[in-house]
Amino acid sequence: MAESDAKLWCIRSGRFGELHKLFLEKKLIVIGWPDTGDLSKVPPSREEFKKVIAESYPEYSAGKLNTTSGQLFRFVNEMKVGDYVVYPTPAIIDSRIYIGRVTGEYTYDPRVNETFPHLRSVEWIKDLDRISFSQGALYEIGAMLTLFQIRNYADEFLSALHGKRPSVPADVDEDETVLAVSENIEQNTRDFIIKKLSKELKGHPLAYFVAHLLGVMGYHTRVSPPGPDGGVDIIAHRDELGFEPPIIKVQVKSSGGNVGEPDVSALYGQLSKDEYGLFITLGGFTHQAVSFARSRCNLRLVDGDDFVDLILSHYDLLDVRYRGILPLKRVYVPEPIEDTE
Repeated sequence: MAESDAKLWCIRSGRFGELHKLFLEKKLIVIGWPDTGDLSKVPPSREEFKKVIAESYPEYSAGKLNTTSGQLFRFVNEMKVGDYVVYPTPAIIDSRIYIGRVTGEYTYDPRVNETFPHLRSVEWIKDLDRISFSQGALYEIGAMLTLFQIRNYADEFLSALHGKRPSVPADVDEDETVLAVSENIEQNTRDFIIKKLSKELKGHPLAYFVAHLLGVMGYHTRVSPPGPDGGVDIIAHRDELGFEPPIIKVQVKSSGGNVGEPDVSALYGQLSKDEYGLFITLGGFTHQAVSFARSRCNLRLVDGDDFVDLILSHYDLLDVRYRGILPLKRVYVPEPIEDTE
């Protein structure tokens, strides 16, 4: 196979590196799903592979069925002798990156490992420190799939294999991929929160969530019953009885579209002297709505992005029920340092 035709694959040895010795000492790469039997007997069609997986693992959801059949199809039919393979070891082992070349055709042999009987032989050529690669390259091989093709940073890994990369990586402040990684993680988190809220708390239940969020922010709240509410879903106030100003009237929209000026002005029309209006939506606002609110000092619009900011700022104080709907954990991501010169 010509060098230019070779594909680059990433493979994992298990969450805790259970297959590490098999990979390096036996010079094999293997994947699981033993109930399928020998896949060399299955016609080389994604649909045929999907049928085999569905019969072997009837409990799989549609999404898991597609993911599993895709990985097995690639390992059996798309991976070729002469392709390259990248193996990032788990941190529990040594956090290095091994690069090798596939030397054997697909084989089914449960005698090697009953749980991971699908195998190919490989020649490991080089192992490198993770620091040798850009943050973007590390992010690409961080996908949780057992097997996948490396596309975006394939040239970087192949250059490293042939010793063409400098031994000292670029300074992190100059690595443009750092910003891309950080933004990707943050955007995925925001998308996840909005999608979960729109699905799990669609309609009036979102008003109860907003009331709870206002509660952890120090407000006392009353939620209007479902049905016509005159444009007000929640009444919020600082004192327990609700007599002391300021009184805040809140309108909540669980739809993902843009809220227009008529809805915003309807809420404003419900405000008496010394009262404030708060309009919260999972989507956004039209230019007309924003312009209307900008000239009213007692009216505040909170779009989906602003709402997520409030949730993240007070996440640790949320009730366990809502944290169950929005399961998040704190992680640290690189933040590029801005050039002040």
